[in-house]
Amino acid sequence: MKILAATKYIVIPLIYLVACLQACSIARAEVRLPGFIGDHMVLQQQMPIRLWGWADAGETVEVSLGGNKTTATPGETGRWQVELPAMQASDSPLALVVKGNNTIQVDDVLVGEVWLCSGQSNMEWSVAASANAKAEIAAADYPLIRHIKIPRNPSTTPLDDVSAPWNVCSPETAGSFTACGYYMARRLHQDLGVPIGLINSSWGGTRVEPWTPPVGFRSVDALDGIYKSVVQRTPGSESYQATLEKHIAATRQWLDGASEALQSKTAAEPSPAFPKDLLPFQSHQDPTMLYNGMIHALVGYPIRGAIWYQGESNHAEGMLYFEKKKALIGGWRTLWNQGDFPFYYVQIAPFQYGSEDPTILPRFWEAQAAVEQLPNSGMVVINDIATLNNIHPPNKQDVGNRLALLALKNDYGKEDLVAHSPEMESMEILDGRLKITFAKTGGGLKTRDANPPSHFEVIGAGSGGYQPADATIEGDAVILTSDAVEKPVAFRFAWDKLAEPNLTGGTGLPVGAFRGGEEPDFLSSLPIHRDYQLVYDIDLGKLNQRVQYDVDHSDDVSAFDRIGYLLELRSSSGQDQAVFVSMKAFTDDATKIGIPTVSSAAVFQQSVEDMDVFSSTDRVTQGRAIATGNIEFWPGNYGPANQAGVQNASGSQFDFGDEPSPPTAGYGSMQVHNFGKRQTVFAINHWKAAAAADIGIGNSSSGNPDWTFTANAGSYAKKRLRIYVRPSR
Repeated sequence: MKILAATKYIVIPLIYLVACLQACSIARAEVRLPGFIGDHMVLQQQMPIRLWGWADAGETVEVSLGGNKTTATPGETGRWQVELPAMQASDSPLALVVKGNNTIQVDDVLVGEVWLCSGQSNMEWSVAASANAKAEIAAADYPLIRHIKIPRNPSTTPLDDVSAPWNVCSPETAGSFTACGYYMARRLHQDLGVPIGLINSSWGGTRVEPWTPPVGFRSVDALDGIYKSVVQRTPGSESYQATLEKHIAATRQWLDGASEALQSKTAAEPSPAFPKDLLPFQSHQDPTMLYNGMIHALVGYPIRGAIWYQGESNHAEGMLYFEKKKALIGGWRTLWNQGDFPFYYVQIAPFQYGSEDPTILPRFWEAQAAVEQLPNSGMVVINDIATLNNIHPPNKQDVGNRLALLALKNDYGKEDLVAHSPEMESMEILDGRLKITFAKTGGGLKTRDANPPSHFEVIGAGSGGYQPADATIEGDAVILTSDAVEKPVAFRFAWDKLAEPNLTGGTGLPVGAFRGGEEPDFLSSLPIHRDYQLVYDIDLGKLNQRVQYDVDHSDDVSAFDRIGYLLELRSSSGQDQAVFVSMKAFTDDATKIGIPTVSSAAVFQQSVEDMDVFSSTDRVTQGRAIATGNIEFWPGNYGPANQAGVQNASGSQFDFGDEPSPPTAGYGSMQVHNFGKRQTVFAINHWKAAAAADIGIGNSSSGNPDWTFTANAGSYAKKRLRIYVRPSR
């Protein structure tokens, strides 16, 4: 970009010259363009070309490009804007010339397709860090592909300008390009033959909220709290002004009192603290911070659409993420004022995520898939190219190519292309089978490895939760059966954070995680009525010094090989939670499997084998044949010392490795644990205290994780324990 100025050689006294130059510098500011408008840029074809900048108010600014010319007059703020006629794509370099008090020339300007690339690290991930980097960079001789990387810059207020250079794609530059964007651009350029411009505004590890403008939050009811928090921190807003005015009044009142205290030499009250909800956001992860610093200045620059690869930092939010994506997409589209421009995004890949519940990620995938309900949006599925121990799958070539397929089909008239992964069209409940029919199969379903479809599960009444299903392909449908589920009524697919299913469409595009049907309620799905015999039933609301069961069938029990516990709780607000845990029998005496009392002489501190856990709440990790179960049953007192040396247990905290102590008729512990997950499955302690007993499912969120000393039994509107055995087979 060249900045040109006319010069005249006039001999005048030096002092007069200096004075004139000073006056001119005050009165006549130079015409200025945004910092991202520069040499090698790409302008969007087939759309009016919006350009803007700054100059003196009232100054005439002339803008010309490729034979088109127009003028603008800056307003009081000095900002000017023009709109040039739409142009067709061209690989012939143009010069953009802006004239005012000075002249700016931007060279090597192309007209083609412009895409905004945003998100977190998998979008920021460079070609140099991706698969086959050396060969890809060496072959990256595409001078009609251009890339600009917006600097990382959070801001508490919207910035009107950002500065960054455009780079021409070559083996010397391509290594720093966004890999997803580059491989998409390469496919588009090869198929369309037009220049491609990539605006890369991304930042690793970021959440979706900082990229979202206030207008986006305002439009989504579920995010009203975030919107109000943003407005509250915005100087000049009604709520900011009212809160600040109230604080000033309180401070003035304090000053009067403090002055009196000073004069009377008495103690002054502490001064009012500045309201925390008026403090500006501090972190780049806070709402609007990256929109303000990295997107706002770009708004209005014509683009074809946006691509997005983000979600890892929000992945534990379930369907709330769908609401946040509505805010992001709706906010951007509103401000760009280009209608519902295309928005294509990548469903995040399977990943280990430590010891996290394996169903959290599938629920997030479900939320990501729901975003396709928004107009002109499309999702790329990549569960076939994951790296389970690397959150940055290096294969960005397929990612970029799949994004390009969506654009080619939806935006560039290539209607015969198969661009979408297969999706469920319908589900039928047949005699002992489920039939799942798919749309968008690209010529029929198949599997990548020629094996039967994997990662299907079905559920039905008494099935004991979801069970693995046998799946067979019939054209555009999959038939599901399971010997463990007599009458399946619902299914789920790839419902695990590590799922890498093999089902694809005819062109190889993978099927993403999904589920269907109406699941039976939690209790109906348990295998209790089919496999188990009730021994004890007790309303824990009747707990007192003496344990008295509502039902006691212990005299009717003969040989058994498993023991099961079903605890149901209802909070005072009506929220239900339940857990059923069963294990290989740790005793052959049915009188010792209930709440441990002095009379039953039940004292157990031991591991249990083959533990199955089913829970209606995420607070408990579900699973079958768990090898890290243990129980702590006794009627006496106990201390926090890890006497039994239970793995992962603390020696200074009441948890799953405690030390029994006298008296025998003491506090009382009835706890089942999964020490492998550092987790209490359920606990019933101090039952003699009645409403002050300790009862809970999962770990306690406050105090000791095994609920000791919580005295919370009175907070439940319902609390029921049933104890079962499975007759020996």
